[in-house]
Amino acid sequence: MAKLLVTGGAGFIGSNFVHHVVAHTDHHVTVLDKLTYAGNRASLDGLPENRVSFVQGDIADAALVDELFAGVDAVVHYAAESHNDNSLNDPRPFLDTNIIGTYTLLEAARRHDTRLHHISTDEVYGDLELDDPARFTESTPYNPSSPYSSTKAGSDLLVRAWVRSFGVRATISNCSNNYGPFQHVEKFIPRQITNVIRSIRPKLYGAGENVRDWIHADDHSSAVLTILEKGELGQTYLIGADGERNNKDVVELILETMGQPRDAYDHVTDRAGHDLRYAIDSTKLRTELGWTPQFQDFESGLANTIDWYRANEAWWAPSKDATEAFYATKGQ
Repeated sequence: MAKLLVTGGAGFIGSNFVHHVVAHTDHHVTVLDKLTYAGNRASLDGLPENRVSFVQGDIADAALVDELFAGVDAVVHYAAESHNDNSLNDPRPFLDTNIIGTYTLLEAARRHDTRLHHISTDEVYGDLELDDPARFTESTPYNPSSPYSSTKAGSDLLVRAWVRSFGVRATISNCSNNYGPFQHVEKFIPRQITNVIRSIRPKLYGAGENVRDWIHADDHSSAVLTILEKGELGQTYLIGADGERNNKDVVELILETMGQPRDAYDHVTDRAGHDLRYAIDSTKLRTELGWTPQFQDFESGLANTIDWYRANEAWWAPSKDATEAFYATKGQ
């Protein structure tokens, strides 16, 4: 697998994967990214030009996709519209990218017999009750609750159909919530970190009881590389690092780690359809492929992330004011 194509490779999770591949393999990476608001060319700064090339374009552009597939050994598909709030305001871009874009990639993989790994989310499974001891597994039925998660569920099903019907050589991974470097400041953890840096009180939806299963983006990257190299074709693998925390605890831990009072935040109106709890059982990935996360506890990963945002204000500052202005119009 000397040549990889990474779609969405200038986005948060995709760019972390590109950095991980450069650091841990000798592969060459071509990044295909549309550079919407969530993509940032600066997230790839400093990477060696002889190892990483960049193409700005849309995964729904069949001619461009076909051209790029012809020159690579494998494709890792991160590109997606992924913000739940945005999907509630305007679902159409989520259909265009997550459904039509994935279909376009699958057809190219079919024509070129190219190995494809599809990145998905645990949100396709819906949510769990707060007091339910269960966790999502590869056999959990799909039950998406937003335009975002429903389009990701649809893209997963397309991959499975192309594997079964046309023999496309693909795998799927569904991951829990990521945090780490290069994440847009609209997202929960970087928004609160950058608020504290800017002396703005963090914001918490509702009572903050909603639980997410957090994983550092570098651990997600190592899991994806493991699946790409060792995964069984046609299989789905769940990626998680046993990082369950409710949102209230996360905000308070951010404040404490950054030297602020644990209660120095404001409650805002909860968002529509806010899933209660996500929790990943990654036993299959760990036992069958031998993967383990580097960040064994959430506190150390969060401290690493806070350090990165403190050291890289030039990366996130250009989008911070517009993000806060948008949320202010919604009282959030």
